Amino acid sequence: MKFGPVPVKAAVGAVLAYAVPVATGRLRKGHVLRADDIAALHDAGLQEVMVARYDPGDLDEDIAAARLASALAGPGLLVSNAATGRVNLFAEGPGIAQINAAAINAFNGVNPMITVATVPPHHRADAGTMIATIKIISYAVPESDVATACALATGALGCRAPQFQTATLIETEIGTEPSPKGRQALQGRLDRFGVSLGPRVIVSHAEDALRAAIAKAAGEVVFVLTASATSDANDIGPAALRKAGGTLTQFGMPVDPGNLLFLGTLGERPVIGLPGCARSPALNGADWVIERVLCGVALTPEDFAQMGVGGLLKEIPTRPKPRAEI
Repeated sequence: MKFGPVPVKAAVGAVLAYAVPVATGRLRKGHVLRADDIAALHDAGLQEVMVARYDPGDLDEDIAAARLASALAGPGLLVSNAATGRVNLFAEGPGIAQINAAAINAFNGVNPMITVATVPPHHRADAGTMIATIKIISYAVPESDVATACALATGALGCRAPQFQTATLIETEIGTEPSPKGRQALQGRLDRFGVSLGPRVIVSHAEDALRAAIAKAAGEVVFVLTASATSDANDIGPAALRKAGGTLTQFGMPVDPGNLLFLGTLGERPVIGLPGCARSPALNGADWVIERVLCGVALTPEDFAQMGVGGLLKEIPTRPKPRAEI
């Protein structure tokens, strides 16, 4: 593509770079100039205009953006119409964004005029949440570059939908009934994904009582919220899970608030031991785990280790022992 000023008489078929007022109104930026436009420009006293002219093999910005968006979009995404070289991708329904970061980086490295910007990987989405925007910066780009970018990032974006419909929350008590805040906060988190929470279950803060409750929990996903924070892999929560026949796969995470979370399985069912900060609706490490688990993502120790970068979250005001101040 060539860009620059040209004499008005030579501008037929070129793309107008700036909006220009004429006697009949305004010729908009991006307008392809016709013969009658040339007369209007002359009448407006212009001798030259700033335009873009396509080279052989160039694709118009809207055609290029639409082709790229079609290649990038995987399951769970809706594709908008192209306008001014831009196409947006939206989540069809609730879920989490699936981003192949390596493929997106390669895509953005093909040509600086070919771009895609996305939300972070695993970003929680509602129906209609924008997941990505594809933008052709110039008026046209080489078709060969569009083909290269498509090949590098086919299906690199998606939105993973929830895989479960029901959940059970088991709360433990030491002397007094737990505050309803923990259940209410979890209910809010589950509502985002259309997951229903079963009847309230409260047991004493003892290994055998918790083991029995875990073993007979009806939900497809089991949550445990203990009266006292889990402080070791052999504490009551993880121990009860193992005693019920389950497996502990992770204790602790490099996200604050949210360090004292544990994750395991009971057969095919995920079991999430919630940290105390999950009693607050404010974002904490438990959100990252809950959202991925509900959408069927199998979390590994490596996944947890990678949460540390960006894992220092906003302090929760009601935290019993907030971070020290300098």
